[in-house]
Amino acid sequence: MSALLEAPNAPVVSTSQISVVEATCAFARRLWDGTLSPSLHSRALLALNYDSAYRCILLDVTPATIDAACRLANKHPMRAYDAMQLATAWLFNQALSRAGRSPLTFISADDLLVNQAQAEGLLTENPNHHP
Repeated sequence: MSALLEAPNAPVVSTSQISVVEATCAFARRLWDGTLSPSLHSRALLALNYDSAYRCILLDVTPATIDAACRLANKHPMRAYDAMQLATAWLFNQALSRAGRSPLTFISADDLLVNQAQAEGLLTENPNHHP
């Protein structure tokens, strides 16, 4: 994420507000299981807070997001937060299209979620496929 945000021609990065919760939980799990030291955990949280405040557009979770996530969950096998992330991207992409703007690219390291996003008509990238 840092490399993407720090690139000379960095794209505008938008994500659901729940991304902050997801990342915080991932860092905490790694702290608890011993794969992340307390100092690295603190640094990761500081970076997350900075990126959330200054480098990303955090998209609101709305009733429309929840409705779209439920529709997606009934259409594709997925976890709740994956459905929320995909719903957020799908709705934002629709808004961009209505405004005559370029489509977004949905980025995920989860191949199943990338496939589901493609099935919903989104452009996608998996960072694991780029060395």
